[in-house]
Amino acid sequence: MEMVKDQQLQNTDDGKLYDSNRNTNVTQKLQHPRFEKCKWWLRVSLYIIFLLAGQSAANLLGKLYYDNGGNSKWMATFVQSAGFPLLFPLLFYFSTRKQHKLSNKLNNDSHKTKPKLSILVFLYLAFGLILTGENLMYSYGLRYLPLSTYSLLCATQLGFNAIFSFFLNSQKFTAFIFNSIVLLTISASLLAIHADSEDQMGLSREKHIIGFFCTIGASATFSLYLSLVQLSFEKVIKRETFTVVLDMQIYPSFIATCACVVGLFASGEWKSLDEESKNYEKGMVSYVMTLLWTAVTWQISSIGILGLIFEVSSLFSNVIGTFSYAIVPIFAVIFFHDKVNGVKFIALLLAVWGFLSYVYQHYIDHKKAKTDKSALGFHWLR
Repeated sequence: MEMVKDQQLQNTDDGKLYDSNRNTNVTQKLQHPRFEKCKWWLRVSLYIIFLLAGQSAANLLGKLYYDNGGNSKWMATFVQSAGFPLLFPLLFYFSTRKQHKLSNKLNNDSHKTKPKLSILVFLYLAFGLILTGENLMYSYGLRYLPLSTYSLLCATQLGFNAIFSFFLNSQKFTAFIFNSIVLLTISASLLAIHADSEDQMGLSREKHIIGFFCTIGASATFSLYLSLVQLSFEKVIKRETFTVVLDMQIYPSFIATCACVVGLFASGEWKSLDEESKNYEKGMVSYVMTLLWTAVTWQISSIGILGLIFEVSSLFSNVIGTFSYAIVPIFAVIFFHDKVNGVKFIALLLAVWGFLSYVYQHYIDHKKAKTDKSALGFHWLR
């Protein structure tokens, strides 16, 4: 009888222990996704700050360079990618941290899914050359257009990115996204029609047209670049680490920087850099610091762009970038005394409306996904 009683007590204790472990596991399963979601929002918020602050500051500094005597398009293109060595400490830190945290099994699994070196080299080379062409076109646009006009034209990249995302990233078109594309297209068209009557900063009409089409071309190229990067993350690299984001920034930037050095010497612009720095209106120290901080802010912006592509999507990353272009015209009026007439003001409102249309669509998608997940979790608990 005592043995039977002991066995019953043991079974009861085991049952309690089992129920306790089960409850603990259920609690952990319920809390863990919430904790991970908070971490995800924190990362996304940080990337948004990097993108907004970096891109706005970089465009303002780029215009400051041109307005005070800078004239080299290849130098302006060079600084957009040359700041990549600043990311080496971050790459070393996260690579070392990853080695200490992951077990041997996880490391082996990571190596199995790692793409071939030849494929990575091809990707980095292709993306580096795309960045070179895109940055050069942006430099022409910034040189030949008022900053407010340039910024509003850059907002068209959201429309281009929506189209590329539809074909390359399976992005769904909705009424709000379509509305966003139409509004941004109208905004750019208004600026194009109004170009003839706008103050062209003493430049010829031909240069103004070059600046217009270069900015539109750069926006389309940048949108294609974002969609291709997202496709590479999903189909080729298939790893979820911050080092992947840093690699995608560092190596293409190295290729783009080398291409800019070749362009700088091939165009002969390097011969005028010494005279340009001496004749810079705010002095040589200001000349160097303007270029230096332009390089730094572009790297901060790029980390924000790639981080948002990695965490959300290329289209969302472009939406946040577009929002910064809606802010820049305000700073352009304050710091560079750009004229904001009625047509440009309407174009700005249309660009902001287009931006908000996509943001609202993203809010609807997020709310729907959250509702579906809650329903799934309730069904699992039952």
